[in-house]
Amino acid sequence: MSRATLFPGQPLPADVTRNGLYMLRAVRPYVADAWTDRQTLDEQDGGIGKVGYEINFNRMFFQYQPPRPLAEIDAELAGVEQRILELLREVTE
Repeated sequence: MSRATLFPGQPLPADVTRNGLYMLRAVRPYVADAWTDRQTLDEQDGGIGKVGYEINFNRMFFQYQPPRPLAEIDAELAGVEQRILELLREVTE
């Protein structure tokens, strides 16, 4: 099986789509219950199973940022509440 860099929208190499070894080597170690739906035909190549791949951008690029301290959030909400009350006073006068 050849190693190639794949880009979104780029068709998969024939040896990847037709070779059951790909499923055993590259998929099964990570998803033990993975299977190919042999009742469904791919619209593009007419072969068994839909051929495609997904890229989980959250897993690749997400960087956790912890929430701000609760006291800081409460202080900001109190300030916003005061601003709303001031605006309401202007409207009702």
